Amino acid sequence: MSETSKITEEQQVNQYFKELMDLCPRCQTAEGKKLVHKAFELAYEAHRDVRRKSGELYILHPLAVARIVADEIGLGAKGVAAALLHDVVEDTDYTLEDIEGIFGDTVAGIVDGLTKLEGVFDQTKSKQAENFRKLLLTMVEDIRVIIIKLADRLHNMRTLDSMPEHKRLKIAGETLYLYAPLAHRLGLYSIKSELEDLALKYEHPKVFNEITSKLTDYQNKTQHLITRFSLPIIEILSSEGYEFDIKGRPKSIYSIWRKMQKKQISFEEIYDLLAIRIVFKPKPGIPEKAQCWTIYSLVTDIYRPKPDRLRDWVSTPKANGYEALHATVMGPEGNWIEIQIRTERMDEIAEKGFAAHWKYKGSNEKESELDNWLQQIRDVLDNPDSDSLEFLDDFKLNLFSQEIMIFTPKGDVKVMPKGATALDLAFEIHTELGYKCIGAKVNHKLVPLSYELKSGDQVEILTSEKQTPKYDWINFVTTAKAKTRIKDAFKKERKTIIQKGEQKLEEALNEKKLTTNSKILKKLQKHYNLPTKEELYFKIGKNVITLEHLNKILSDKTENKWIRYWRLSFGKGSEKVFGKTKIGKDSKKTQMVVSDDMDTEQYIIAPCCNPIPGDDVVGYLDQDDKLILHSRKCPVAIRLMSSQGNRIVSAEWESHKILSFLAVINLSGIDQIGIVSKITKVISEDQTVNMRSIHVESHDGIFEGTIYLYIHNTEDLNNLIFNLMKIKGLHNVTRQERIHSNT
Repeated sequence: MSETSKITEEQQVNQYFKELMDLCPRCQTAEGKKLVHKAFELAYEAHRDVRRKSGELYILHPLAVARIVADEIGLGAKGVAAALLHDVVEDTDYTLEDIEGIFGDTVAGIVDGLTKLEGVFDQTKSKQAENFRKLLLTMVEDIRVIIIKLADRLHNMRTLDSMPEHKRLKIAGETLYLYAPLAHRLGLYSIKSELEDLALKYEHPKVFNEITSKLTDYQNKTQHLITRFSLPIIEILSSEGYEFDIKGRPKSIYSIWRKMQKKQISFEEIYDLLAIRIVFKPKPGIPEKAQCWTIYSLVTDIYRPKPDRLRDWVSTPKANGYEALHATVMGPEGNWIEIQIRTERMDEIAEKGFAAHWKYKGSNEKESELDNWLQQIRDVLDNPDSDSLEFLDDFKLNLFSQEIMIFTPKGDVKVMPKGATALDLAFEIHTELGYKCIGAKVNHKLVPLSYELKSGDQVEILTSEKQTPKYDWINFVTTAKAKTRIKDAFKKERKTIIQKGEQKLEEALNEKKLTTNSKILKKLQKHYNLPTKEELYFKIGKNVITLEHLNKILSDKTENKWIRYWRLSFGKGSEKVFGKTKIGKDSKKTQMVVSDDMDTEQYIIAPCCNPIPGDDVVGYLDQDDKLILHSRKCPVAIRLMSSQGNRIVSAEWESHKILSFLAVINLSGIDQIGIVSKITKVISEDQTVNMRSIHVESHDGIFEGTIYLYIHNTEDLNNLIFNLMKIKGLHNVTRQERIHSNT
């Protein structure tokens, strides 16, 4: 590298640091400036001459993370210093003791929480999950750990292009599964939205680009509408003496995609793409809540509101501190437009989340829901025996995106996740109450333990001294705390039963001159439909499963599993879709093409999401190096990417024209004579698809139908949908994706 380019790079680094200092309002004291400057100098020296995969100097990464932390979240000097130093202990010769000696306990504690675990791991555990657990252990002591980790993740996502695809998938999956919900939970909405959008960009690039393009066109076309809509509001608020700012609120790409998936609708059918935000400076001496409602009243004097779309988070803020009034009103050209009304304080809390929440929190204010949430995490972390993957799943349960408000008999409020049961509430109040719970009274009516609570319910927990915990309770509780406490109660007993079951199976196999191996265990798990070998041993130990039919189960041939699964019958001449490809350590580094000549023994389509050729897919290598193919949308796949990232393989389809896959399409439209024969005619004329069955129902002049088809790939399916849409009277044709998460 020439001397000139070295000088240029050094100037670039110094410029970045100057910008960081300018953008950090909480680093402006003499002490703060000194601390951040010292951290920058040490980080610059420690990472000197190291480069990222993209080729740029490594120091630009910690500088970018520190900038996000200072500018987009609003942390102070210690948080910014820790962000600059976050990779120093992990990647350089500096130790944690060095950091502690130079910067003190607080900064060193945060850096420790951000430093990945070292040493040899038990191969049955997930290093990814263990790292996350360690991160959370430090987080409950100092929330800045997770805030800096989120900033680190955001910058990594912004610069993910330089990574190989299997790494991109692992990082994107982990981001969607854990980090975006965490950002949401901490009230960092803009960071949460950007993380989700970037994850979508790498998991489904075609979808991302298509929605981005449509959204840009839509915003260009409707800009005049927003202006026309805003003018009367500006006029009336100004006449009432309010200081305010009105701006358009772009809907995130990911939230549009989620809505399209959830409601099975097209981009054009989403009605709340238009939104504006009114951020105002509250008048002194009048409660903020009252002023929000006054502005709502003024807006609805001009535009008619949609009654079922009012969201009042001013009276009862979300658990992450979010406050605002949301309403949807009918705009001037027949468009529904969402309005969000919030004060400057509420706006800062919505954008900067936790950091702003503490800025406005009074010293006498009662404990916030965020504090309660951190306490819940402490409770889950207090269990030292829990397996790291189990912990990851339990923790995920606490990242609720939706909360419900429950009232106790005395009128106190408890915030619970949507879907929580009466038993969840009992454990939330106290572990012993959970263990002794026999039922509940909801709104003075008797309900069972498994009753799903609704927002606004008043709940009284009923107990009995004779009650003892039951292991099957775990099937209907939803909170991490309840699941952990139930597992705790049975941990010792369950361990003994599992050992007994393992011994019984071993003895039964020994009689047949066989030894326990993964193939036999998988056969038994598959036969009894059990997710883990521990569950198999447990059921054998409890005598739920007897081993008298062992011979029959083990001698069952598995060659026909594909035919059985797809309900297809192949002729002798049919080729199989799977083929010989070297799967092993090297495959993690290369793109794998799933082709017509792969060997079935190496390749399984995941039954939880049934991807078909043309779908965005990802491969997971199980312990026998067998490739399991999942749809990238599948919740199971997202979980695997976030906890078993080292076993993820990028995969893609070639065009398949030999094996047919089952697909389902839904139709709806105006009922008219001959509509069904028109539909079947289009399908029968299409040489690339075969119809298995059609079911049509008509009511009040509208028909709805479901068609099961055998197709080769998504391209053929999309062509068929396009041709069906040409039929007059047919209004909606969509593919039904058969994804479910309870595998």
